[in-house]
Formats: sequence, structure tokens, C-alpha cells
Amino acid sequence: MPLVLGVDSSTQSTKAVLVDADDGTVVAQQSAPHPPGTEVDPRAWLAAVDTATAGLLERAEAVAVAGQQHGMVALDADGRPVRDALLWNDTRSAAAAVELVAELGGPQACADALGSVLVASFTSTKLRWLRDHAPAEAARVRQVLLPHDYVSRHLSAPGTAPFTDRGDASGTGYFDARTSTWRHDLLAAALGHDADLPIVVAAGAAAATTPAGQVVAGGTGDNMGAALGMPLTAGDVLVSIGTSGVASAVVPDPVADGTGTVTGFADAAGGYLPMVTTMNAAGILDLQARWLGVDHDELSALALASTPGAGGVTLSPYYGGERTPNRPDAVGTWTGLTPATTRADLARAAVEALLCSLADAVDALVAETGAEPRRVLMVGGATRSEAVRALAPAILGRPVLLPAPGEYVARGAARQAAWALSGAAEPPAWPLPTEATLPVVPTDPSVRERYAALRDRLAQP
Repeated sequence: MPLVLGVDSSTQSTKAVLVDADDGTVVAQQSAPHPPGTEVDPRAWLAAVDTATAGLLERAEAVAVAGQQHGMVALDADGRPVRDALLWNDTRSAAAAVELVAELGGPQACADALGSVLVASFTSTKLRWLRDHAPAEAARVRQVLLPHDYVSRHLSAPGTAPFTDRGDASGTGYFDARTSTWRHDLLAAALGHDADLPIVVAAGAAAATTPAGQVVAGGTGDNMGAALGMPLTAGDVLVSIGTSGVASAVVPDPVADGTGTVTGFADAAGGYLPMVTTMNAAGILDLQARWLGVDHDELSALALASTPGAGGVTLSPYYGGERTPNRPDAVGTWTGLTPATTRADLARAAVEALLCSLADAVDALVAETGAEPRRVLMVGGATRSEAVRALAPAILGRPVLLPAPGEYVARGAARQAAWALSGAAEPPAWPLPTEATLPVVPTDPSVRERYAALRDRLAQP
């Protein structure tokens, strides 16, 4: 029974799962935390991956890393970080994104060139911020990597050249996923000068070996890893509710949405993974639980004790700014509060706002790809909430399949490792463990209508 190791180097932690390469059964898993914040010394991820993989890597024949997308790892001539990495959820580069889009000829021209309209999440915008706000640091940059590239190189034999895959590269803002080529001209425009970039490894190919000789696959971005770990097929929409909220689908052809709502990323298997991403997701429920002084189970019970529409209370949950819609300076906004508002109404409004935001994401994805989903899969820590499970099918307007709890980003990395180990043309066929299918139960249509009205009203200057 060959074993493979999948690593998820996420925003909050490193998770490592040791998996049977034949059928995807998880044999063992470990994790280690990351420092908090939106800028982090990337060397902390190396310490975390060493801790999380200790005792597991030695048992594996291959390994792959799926990492948080977009993060800027800027290295000097000696391969040392010139500053802390700016993560995907750091919005200080919002103005830089606007500048870069204009320089490319506007939103549609930007989407045509890159598959996506740049927002503050993208690596190139962070490099422009660095150029303008820390020019001495920008001048020292000789190489730019993504988080998963940085961790993958750490696991590889000394002297291995950095490598990446087209999936994660497609979120940088200087990569053309249609031709699988770097746009060094766009990198130089953002940073102020050119820099070295990693080799782009073909889907399913081995990229390197560890010091002990195990195969290292190319790795990918976390969303691409989750799609591979499900695995998503044509007709599926994946809704993930973690630190960010994501609706994604696997399609054969690229998209170029000039509105910027749908990002046209590549996937980890040679196709494309258009997605809609929100910055505010599970944290909406975390905040509400803290404000009400309850745990998540109690928050769920309160929400279910209220009625559809939360007694007229509506929340726009863009507490830390938002990516979709692109409102980096937004804040959370409540409306409809009256003396009759209850704690249960406040809990319900938070759950409804989370799901309405995700329903907007699914609708945008369907409109851009033109493919009505055959099924919606829902994963992430917030899916443990009974209130989320109860309300999701009605607000999303579709039945929801709940895969069994698991580390699907790490599982996707493990599946990629198994693919590279096998040398086969396609990744191994692993069954998807499922927990339940949640049917649609009719609800009050005014829930989404009032949410949309507040969302649109707040967009007015």
C-alpha cells in the first residue's frame, strides 16, 4: 500500500494528511498553527510544516503542498525574505489594484490578459504597494514566490530550483493561464523591475525529490487543491465556508469576466477553475457568537429559534472590507433593528447574511459559466453549524451535498502527489465520502431580496 502525504499550508495553520495512494483513505494526520495577521514572516510556515509532517513524511513515497493563494513571498539575492509576506486578505494594496487595472487598459482588458480583474488579493498589487511604500525593500527583491512554492522548495532536496503550478500561478496577476506563461512585463510593471519566478510544472508531473528521495509534486493553490480533493467534476459547484467564502467550478474553457466578480483561475488538472471569493465567511459567525456571549452550537440554536427574515433584521457582513463585491474599505452594516429585535433574530441575521453572500457568489458563477450546477457541494468549518445546514439549501436555492468532514485541501494535495508518483495520465479515482444530502425547504424569498437591497444601497456613493 503506497502512502502519499498532502500538505495544506493555509492562512491559519499547516495540516498534513497521510493517505493511501490507491483509494484516498486517510491513515494519519497532524497540524501546526501559523501566526495570526495579514502579514507573516514566511519562515514561520517552514517551521509549521516541519512540525506537521514530522513522522509522516518519512512514511510517504510522495508529497505535495497546496497553499493559500496570492501571498507575496519576496526574496533577496540570498533567498531570504526582504519583509514579512503580505497575505491574500491584506487589503492595503487596494489602490494599487486600481492603478494596475487602469494601466492594463481597464477591467475587461485586464480580464482578457489574465483571466481576472485585479483586486487587492492578487500578488501583483502587493508588489506595486511594495514599490510605492517601501522602495528600498522593493529594490532588494530578486525572486517572488507564492506560499506553496516557498514551502515546496523547503521540502525538496538542497539546490532545487523553485517551482509552482499553473493553478496557483494564475492568481498572481502576471501569469497567462491560457498559454501557461509568465508575464514578466507585468511583474516588472508592478515591482519596478523584473525578478526570478518559479518553474511552472505540468499537471500531474513530478517536480523534485525530497532529500530522502521521495517524489515532490508541483503543488497548487488551496482552492485548486480542494477541487482536486473532492474531486470536482463538470456540473459541480463547490461552496467552501472557511476564513474566506468560495464558490468554484471546474470547466474546460477559460473565462474573462470584466466585472471582476468571477476570477478566471486555472485548476490543478489542466483545465480552469473560475471562482467567486468573499473575504468574510466563517468569521461572520465567530463575531456573532462572541458578541452574543455564546458558543457556536448555542448560536445555531438561537438562529433556528428565530423566523425566516430574522424579524426584519438584515446584515451586510463586510466587516473587514470585501473582495466580492470589491469593497476593500467596507464595514459591517445592520438594518431593521427595533425594540422587538431578539438575540435569536441577531443570530439568524448573521447566518442568513453569510448564506446570502454565498448565494450571490453561486449565482454569479452560474451566470458567467452558463452551466446550471448538477449538484452543490458544501465544505468548511462553518458547515458544522446546524443553522447553516438547515438554511443553506433554501437560500442557495438548490439541494446541498455535504461531503464527510475532512481536510480536502490536503487531500487534494495528496491526490496530486499520488498522481505524480504513478506517472499516469490522470489522477487516481478516489471516492468522495459523503455525510448527507440536504433538500431544499421553501423559505421566505424576502430574505435574499432585503439582503440584495441593502447590498446595493451601500454601493451608492
